[in-house]
Amino acid sequence: MSPTALNGNALKGTECISGAAAAPEARSAKRPRLEGFCEGGVAELARLELPGEVAGRLCAYLATLQDTAEPVIRLSSPEALREVFREAGIALELLGLGAGAGPSSGQEPSSIDALVKAVELLLKYSVRTGSPLFFNQLYARADPAAIAADWVVAATNTNCFTYEVAPVFTLMEAEVMRKIAEVIGGEYARSHDGLFCPGGSISNLYAMHLARHSADPDLATRGASGGPRCVAFVSDQCHYSFLKSARVTGLGSDNLISVRSDSRGRMIPEALEVAVLHAKSQGFKPFFVGATAGTTVLGAYDPFDKIDSICKRHGLWHHVDACWGGGALLSERHRHNMLGAEKADSLSWNPHKMSGACLQCSAFITRHVGLLAKTNSSKAAYLFQPDKLYSDLDVGDKTIQCGRKPDMFKLWLLWKAKGDVGMQRTVDHCFALAAFMAERLREASTSNGAWELVYEPSCSNVCFWYVPERMRPFKWESATQEQRDEIHKVAPLMKNAMQRRGDALIGFQAINGRPNFFRMVFAAADTVREEDIVLLLQRMAAVGEDEVANADAEAKRSAA
Repeated sequence: MSPTALNGNALKGTECISGAAAAPEARSAKRPRLEGFCEGGVAELARLELPGEVAGRLCAYLATLQDTAEPVIRLSSPEALREVFREAGIALELLGLGAGAGPSSGQEPSSIDALVKAVELLLKYSVRTGSPLFFNQLYARADPAAIAADWVVAATNTNCFTYEVAPVFTLMEAEVMRKIAEVIGGEYARSHDGLFCPGGSISNLYAMHLARHSADPDLATRGASGGPRCVAFVSDQCHYSFLKSARVTGLGSDNLISVRSDSRGRMIPEALEVAVLHAKSQGFKPFFVGATAGTTVLGAYDPFDKIDSICKRHGLWHHVDACWGGGALLSERHRHNMLGAEKADSLSWNPHKMSGACLQCSAFITRHVGLLAKTNSSKAAYLFQPDKLYSDLDVGDKTIQCGRKPDMFKLWLLWKAKGDVGMQRTVDHCFALAAFMAERLREASTSNGAWELVYEPSCSNVCFWYVPERMRPFKWESATQEQRDEIHKVAPLMKNAMQRRGDALIGFQAINGRPNFFRMVFAAADTVREEDIVLLLQRMAAVGEDEVANADAEAKRSAA
């Protein structure tokens, strides 16, 4: 087809570009292009058919994810997993089995049957994060529209740094950022800049990076040696990415100051201002405050309005890490939690968490237009030529990366599929499930003492203890150290047993001096129902009694 003919049909959708739907003669004409690249391994036609074979299995896998009878995980040891793949004729090793380094120990080509078998085994033994019983992390249950979008991203295999190689994705990213800015509101709706990053940790890194260069413009040329001693402030409940950002940017962990939080895990504004004034009195240069919308464990929302007033009073960059709790912005019922965030200098949000975009989908946005480019631009001549077509739309020079996937397409297609109302409904359902579960736990605490809330729920996080019958009653405020030590052992015992059985995955941790407790997080919970929670709590109680009884019996045997 001539270039003229191609351009004439490109936007009409009249040309079939799918190998699956192309005429037989068209497919056969393309086959010779793979000749010589698969001798002794997957035949050329099979290479072309492999994506279809895998796609069929993936669609079948997705259709089973809502079945709670399926184990969330088929827990196996590393050795057992290796053996399963070896027995299937598709070993995990790429260097060969029992061979030393060198060409003779390399990987021989595999048959299509072996490759498909590897995919089937991977699906069988991987954690089913799409299950209604997966509550282990701050992500779960990717929406089908987002999954389809991710497949498109992989198939198009392009880099979102210039309009030249990603024209549609470039326009889409600008529209997604406009939508996010509108949702945040305030000055963001009037002017904004931003991009999608490989994870929320990188989004937070961008915030600290921009703030540091705004506070110390000579840093880019002078380097970290010399200049003012800059210091940043974060809550004692903040995400660990701030610590890593301090290290990566050269700020240093000694210059990242932890600010006390209250009994609900929220940064105390008065403690922040005291810390800022103290830093100034020592001759330091405060430049950054990282507030949190939805802390990792407790789900706490910092008081952004009060924090912003302090930041403006002292000339500090105010960033809101809304990677987890930012979904509240989509809900009329819950966006009050984000009050004041619209005043911040920057904000990070991970739609792959509560909203159901699949990993990874992370947005960074700032209301300071042009600052990303000013801070990061290197004007690579081979890539960002000002005299090529549509160069004004290139976004790659404002990032710290070169290669960057068009992750935003997962959110674009998801939002188009669900609409504003659907996006809100997902967030509301997550919060509602957390409220339902918390009420069930309160009722049980009153009736038989089997469950105790560790903290009142915030965001869609529910933190709780299971109290085995022989340890009741257990109240944190009145418990002895011996009782606290005993309850500390319960959650790990229960978690291990549930993993072995393939039941729900739920995280646990100890924090703020409290012994180990379960943290249930409702993320992208469209397929989770109240009855799932009721039945899960019943199974957990039975597991708790069994495991504590087994541990007691083992302790008696050891003491005998």
